[in-house]
Amino acid sequence: MLLEVKKLNAGYGYLQILRDVSLNVDTGEYVCLVGPNGAGKSTTLKTIAGLLSPTSGEILFDGEPIGGLPGNKVTRKGISLVSEDMNLFVNMSVEENLAMGAYIIRDKKAKKKQLEFVYDLFPRLAERSGQLAGTMSGGERKMLAIGRGLMANPQLLLVDEPSFGLAPQLTENVFQSLDVLVKKGLTIMLVEQNVTKTLEVTDRGYVLENGSIELSGKSSDLADNPHVRKVFLGV
Repeated sequence: MLLEVKKLNAGYGYLQILRDVSLNVDTGEYVCLVGPNGAGKSTTLKTIAGLLSPTSGEILFDGEPIGGLPGNKVTRKGISLVSEDMNLFVNMSVEENLAMGAYIIRDKKAKKKQLEFVYDLFPRLAERSGQLAGTMSGGERKMLAIGRGLMANPQLLLVDEPSFGLAPQLTENVFQSLDVLVKKGLTIMLVEQNVTKTLEVTDRGYVLENGSIELSGKSSDLADNPHVRKVFLGV
């Protein structure tokens, strides 16, 4: 098992958000975490990525405990987070932003190879390599955020709300890019507001409500679940 989360509790100060969250992701899987706003989905990803320390529970990556490690060390272990707010360097160029994503890679050839991979996945980034990130459209910035996450050559990519604020066609482009990455063997854990689309494209899913995992299973089964259909799909 590539990622194992066991009875994870986390929050912000005295505010507890996650309550005994347990989940797992195997190598090569495309797994989603869905739920209402405020359920703790982003908090789960941030805790796995080392941006937030758990109050209790375990996070194992490739069998090694990583719970409580700082974000830079988690990145070195092979996990990259593409956050909802993207955290791009708006006064730096596309290529400079991508280079920042590869700060853990010392080998220049490996860095160049990864840059070529990102440009092949997102040709528009190659076209605009010298453009300032802050002057790009929302869709382009989302591509850049994903590309920067890929520059560290992760084993596991955590993607938080990739369609947030995007027009339908741009959303489709982002999902197509993630699908290409999965087909190339990358493991992805996805948090996404578009539950219908998410359950269409992923292998398995977890439903998080009020900080706890309430349902899990194949994405196709969750899409047919009466509770999911009523609460998230409006059926």
